[in-house]
Amino acid sequence: MRLVEHYIRSDTITISPPLFYQDELRRRLIITLNMTRVLQHVWDAVRQENTERLIPVFDRDHPIRSTGGMRTWYTSKPCERTRKSHINFCVYDSAWEASDAFTLDNSPHVAAWIKNDHLGFEILYVYRGVVRKYRPDFLIKLNNNDTLVLETKGQTTEQDQVKLRYLDEWTQAINTHGGFGRWRWAVAQKPGEIQDILAGYAGK
Repeated sequence: MRLVEHYIRSDTITISPPLFYQDELRRRLIITLNMTRVLQHVWDAVRQENTERLIPVFDRDHPIRSTGGMRTWYTSKPCERTRKSHINFCVYDSAWEASDAFTLDNSPHVAAWIKNDHLGFEILYVYRGVVRKYRPDFLIKLNNNDTLVLETKGQTTEQDQVKLRYLDEWTQAINTHGGFGRWRWAVAQKPGEIQDILAGYAGK
């Protein structure tokens, strides 16, 4: 709380238009209405300044999970059989996901893949002062034995950018650990881009 108060009293925060910045009452009002963004900035700075090294933190009850431990679940959403996935059906939330699943099943760069659905693969992140869970879309085992975490996202919001920063840190931490092979991550921002992403990462 002291850090946040000090940050608010400092001249670090710039408000546009200047009319709101010059009047102290209006400045306080604007800052109060955007307090979650202020907290996010302070939190990010504290983490960055105090991070000495990145290490993975494992779930106490289920430190390591496997696609072999998946249980049956039921859905009314459209789904299709898979060939290279360890789960026999892939449930589609959009036509884009269906297209990506088809590409993954037929790509020469892919050894195996799974949609992150009921898998329990989650990355905790903090956005606007609240701890949330981020579930990337796909986990892909490439033919070069790397594991690629793939997110499909048309438009990137501020919250999406925070998620990706935490995904990058998680990837660095798991690679530093060294016990799970090499992990990478990528974002497909439009349908069809996944083919170029797979080719690029499989060649690295």
